Amino acid sequence: MAAAPVWSVDPRTGKQREQVAVEATAQEVDEDVRAAHAARGALADRTVRAAFLRTAADLLEGAKEHLVEAADAETALGPVRLTGELARTCYQLRAFADIVDEGEFLGVVINHPDATATPPIPDLRRYKVPLGVVAVYSASNFPFAFSVAGGDTASALAAGCPVVVKAHPDHPGLSELVASVVRRAAAQHDIPDGVLGLVHGFEAGVELVKHPLVSAAGFTGSVRGGRALFDAAAARPAPIPFHGELGSLNPVVITEAAAAERAEAIGTGLAGSMTLGVGQFCVKPGLVLAPAGAAGDRLLKSLTDAVSDTEAGVLLDHRMRDNFVAGVAERAGLPDVDAPVTPGAGGEHTVSAGFLTVSAQKLVAEGEYDLLLEECFGPVTVVARYEDEAEANAVLARLPGNLTATVHLSAEEEAGEGRGAEILAELTPLAGRVVVNAWPTGVAVAPAQQHGGPYPATTSTSTSVGGTAIERWLRPVAYQNAAEALLPAELRDSNPLGLPRRYNGRLER
Repeated sequence: MAAAPVWSVDPRTGKQREQVAVEATAQEVDEDVRAAHAARGALADRTVRAAFLRTAADLLEGAKEHLVEAADAETALGPVRLTGELARTCYQLRAFADIVDEGEFLGVVINHPDATATPPIPDLRRYKVPLGVVAVYSASNFPFAFSVAGGDTASALAAGCPVVVKAHPDHPGLSELVASVVRRAAAQHDIPDGVLGLVHGFEAGVELVKHPLVSAAGFTGSVRGGRALFDAAAARPAPIPFHGELGSLNPVVITEAAAAERAEAIGTGLAGSMTLGVGQFCVKPGLVLAPAGAAGDRLLKSLTDAVSDTEAGVLLDHRMRDNFVAGVAERAGLPDVDAPVTPGAGGEHTVSAGFLTVSAQKLVAEGEYDLLLEECFGPVTVVARYEDEAEANAVLARLPGNLTATVHLSAEEEAGEGRGAEILAELTPLAGRVVVNAWPTGVAVAPAQQHGGPYPATTSTSTSVGGTAIERWLRPVAYQNAAEALLPAELRDSNPLGLPRRYNGRLER
């Protein structure tokens, strides 16, 4: 693997700004993974790692001005958006520290012997242990929250797993800065630098997922790149869990009654959701099933007015811009596809928001219109006009897995009259999060959150957002007939750590 310079690039001009690092060689990847592997013991104490996570949050907040400036220079996402994202990142770190302190994630279960059971039950004690070194592949569109110190890294460290991050090429300078802050936090708790490794380069990412000391991987990115890494993880002599977020269309169903009730509000809300962040959100609504007829026409007029007022924006890099411009042109070129507001190039470095319309009947059968059922990254959505419920259902039946699925219902339908519950049941198999009378953009960091869905949205059934994201980096182990003196403290009858547990069938908190 030949080393090559890694440049920071200004997305507003496409010009190189400065050399940040060099692409990691195979030897350097190996060194980073081995250093991470050697740092496992430093994370064994839950009190230490919870304090480490909180210190990392404090130091990131303290460097906010510098970090946001660096992030904006490399992503053009703007100080307001980036300041909010950094705050979310710090909140995640502290939330996982709380989870570590509580200890419920360990899943402690103790069964004493019961000779009267059939078959007899021996002494069994079960809890969860860290998998080992985790490889994290940063996302382009969330340079803080899904990057070096983002949710994958925070949850892995909380589980007791050291991390090696493959930096995203769209923000290499920021990646280096964030890694240095997290390592400073580690040093304050006598945790070695190796607890967080950072590598650059495509080949380094491939080497990382193949390394025998890497025990699991988390990825956020494209279907093509994620599937290649997923296949590599499965093809190893010892396959590893690969938790990938690959792509999502995020369908929206608008009932005829909802459109009749509030067409203008729905159209305006859709415009805001699909253009938020220049359409660079993984939960952007990419396909909207809207009714034909007068109510649907009112909705489209509202959408047209709102999208027309949206200013051109900068995508994260010129490759994405080129893909967006080509992608919308190919879709708009299909027969009987209209563009009430034409998406595409807004200038030499910007893109303009827009949307396409088509009869839902065109999407019912396999054919050239399948392109409209594929994610197009950027500020565009497809509005498919359906004539009746059967036509809308036929389109839904053709969709792959998604992160979200949304339905807009009338007040009566939301109250349980009509097909509201039936539509929710139809959407549930399609997505990990079903949204009612709201929009999918905005993923709350909350204990009940599910950010993941059927393939290709993700490659596992787990979530990458919320407290249960920690479960990805743990495995259960049970001890049978082990003497008290031999057991880890978490599994002793006296419960010296005060952990919540299920003890002989009774839940203890």
